[in-house]
Amino acid sequence: MRLLEYNTFSQLILTEELIGEKIPKYAILSHTWGASSEEVTFKDLIDGTGSNKSGYNKIRLCGEQARHDGLRYFWVDSCCIDKSSSAILSEAIISMFRWYHNAVKCYVYLADVSRPVSNANGESTRFWESTFGKSKWFTRGWTLQELLAPASVEFYSKDWEYLGDKRSLERHIHGATSIPTRALQGGLLSSFSIDERLGWSKGRNTTREEDKVYSLLGIVDVQMSSRYGEGETNAFRRLWRKIDPPSNGPENDLIHDLPYAVEAPFNSYNHQYEPTCHPDTRVDLLQDIYNWSDGRDERHIFLLNGLAGTGKSTIARTIARKYSEQGHLGASFFFSRGVQDASHASRFFTSLAVQLSKNVPRLQHYISDAVFKNKDIANQALSDQWRQLILRPLLKLHSESLQSYIIVVDALDECEGDKDVRTILQLLAEARSLNKVRLRVFLTSRPETPIRHGICAIPRSEHQDFVLHTIQPSIVNHDISLFLEYNLGKIGQEWTLGISWPGEQVLRQLVTYASGLFIWAATACRFIREGKRFARKRLDTILKGSSSSTITEPEKHLNGIYLTVLKHSISSVYSDEEKKMAYDILKHTVGSIVVLLSPLSALSVSMLLHLSKEVVDQTFEDLYAILDIPENPTRPLRLHHPSFRDFLLNKERCEEFWVDEKEAHQKLATCCIKLISHTLKKDIYEMRAPGSQVSQNKSTRVEKCLPPEVQYACLYWVQHLQKSGSKAYDDGEVHRFLQAHLLHWLEALGWLGKTSEGIQALLSLEAYDLVSYLFIVYRSLINLSLGQ
Repeated sequence: MRLLEYNTFSQLILTEELIGEKIPKYAILSHTWGASSEEVTFKDLIDGTGSNKSGYNKIRLCGEQARHDGLRYFWVDSCCIDKSSSAILSEAIISMFRWYHNAVKCYVYLADVSRPVSNANGESTRFWESTFGKSKWFTRGWTLQELLAPASVEFYSKDWEYLGDKRSLERHIHGATSIPTRALQGGLLSSFSIDERLGWSKGRNTTREEDKVYSLLGIVDVQMSSRYGEGETNAFRRLWRKIDPPSNGPENDLIHDLPYAVEAPFNSYNHQYEPTCHPDTRVDLLQDIYNWSDGRDERHIFLLNGLAGTGKSTIARTIARKYSEQGHLGASFFFSRGVQDASHASRFFTSLAVQLSKNVPRLQHYISDAVFKNKDIANQALSDQWRQLILRPLLKLHSESLQSYIIVVDALDECEGDKDVRTILQLLAEARSLNKVRLRVFLTSRPETPIRHGICAIPRSEHQDFVLHTIQPSIVNHDISLFLEYNLGKIGQEWTLGISWPGEQVLRQLVTYASGLFIWAATACRFIREGKRFARKRLDTILKGSSSSTITEPEKHLNGIYLTVLKHSISSVYSDEEKKMAYDILKHTVGSIVVLLSPLSALSVSMLLHLSKEVVDQTFEDLYAILDIPENPTRPLRLHHPSFRDFLLNKERCEEFWVDEKEAHQKLATCCIKLISHTLKKDIYEMRAPGSQVSQNKSTRVEKCLPPEVQYACLYWVQHLQKSGSKAYDDGEVHRFLQAHLLHWLEALGWLGKTSEGIQALLSLEAYDLVSYLFIVYRSLINLSLGQ
């Protein structure tokens, strides 16, 4: 480790290499890097240059602050590491967490947060707090350990004005990062689970993709050499093997190669804010499920059947959470239409197998052995995946006492493909053959035909069914009343609405309007909460809108709350022409989101739809009640509940906001083609070497050359075209695109590792009446790829 100090001539110099006890007390700087040409480097200090670079100022300020705090030495990552030496760089990466931990002071320089403003009395105001949590510093990968490792962390504005320390700004830091206050206060990181610690890094970015992993080494207490060029996936695989080393030889590593739907588990990052049941609600039903799960009868499948919005997913999360905490959750899979990996069956059994190998360590050897013997198992039939990866390994388990595990599968009706749904049910029924371990399968679904037919094929003695919407209305209303009282009470406290808010009479009205649908109550609460100081007005809007309707069917009431939210997003002060424009943009943006084949961020949606980010943000400003809109603009948008998709695509339910599904797919296909037509070009990666391979060039250049919206357009334009029901004719937009950009598109897919998907797309287009010469072109490409 080499430190910085000022010599007698006030010149910035580096110390000699210091090791162990020879390292004196020092301060350390945490900052976000500017352009490489702006930062002072190790070479600059050795050569005596760099003082003219803009990055020199923060180093000078850090040194002056250290000297003010009685510290002669300080350390800055941009110039204290000789990055020309791979050995020194690798050692620095391994030691980084320790260096920050051992620092007496850590100064955080926030280049994008202005200094505090003084009022007329000369007192410092705190208007800077609104920008503090939005600083770029909170989005960087390396700054996570720089926040957690040091005991003393002080924050300074771009003018080096003191803002506060980690303790005084704890509330703001927690709000910006969601890191538990116990961790911010210096609690042992080992007291938090690995998954929780890894989750703190979600949404953070690094310049080099491997650094997303290397910056976590100290957080998870792992030492691992750096291998720049290996890519994020390989780096994370090495990290995980360090965290959870295979116990039975190298073949265990193969488990980590199985396709895995990262968004499917109940506790995935994207599910972390979704609720479980309030402790005083669903009491009898949950107890029935617990009794079934813990029982010893032959009914190994429990199907919770219910209409949209009746709370099935919340119950499923509650069950999964309980058995996860008890150590008896085998796996969970929450299907979600529109989320690519979690909307179809291709990764269902492989994802369950990966989770089982982690949650039941004794299964690791048997599952890895199955993969080792059949490395193509992920591409085989669902029946082979189930039997080889799950059923047979479970049959091999031996235990003195009968062990019990539960698999939770939510929203099976959201799985695409009726045949796959029926197959999944048939295969899960084979759990009856297990005699050395008891496996329970908890399923939720709407009463769709494939589900009903599939469950009827299973002997009645082997499954238990419960129809959620047949619970006595008095019980459901009681639970919804508790839900509303709790959530509206929190809103009342937040905005000081008084102890009488909202009042028993209003609660009774709201319960009546909910008509047994928890999703109505949840959407209403979000709508009111997002009104902030206008919460009372929004509550009145709901009451007036609902009371004007004499329709009592649950679906009609859900329509009412969705219509209320949508209509409220169109300002009444607009002119008729402005209202029409607002309606059109709303239908176009929201309609596109509900038919997307994979979620995109608001920024990517704006780029894909060729709308300004400001227009998209303004459109979504009052839709937080129905859309999950992350603060981080790079995180994907999601629907709070799939019932909104059903509502928006149903002309009879949606009135003037109805979205024609086929037309929406057609518009998206056109947008995709337009975007990639203007983006793709020959040698988009500028490799200038025809023999370059994808594996050699995985880096941040992927995001730079092919940002998320372009990747989406490349992958899904054909599917949108097919779902629109339109045909692709000679001289049409598809014809012209392929004529000009066919090779560019296939090249882009190659860099994404999706060439085979491109070939399949071309084959499917042949049925869309394209001219025969295109078939000749892509047949030639196939031959070329095969080396013929």
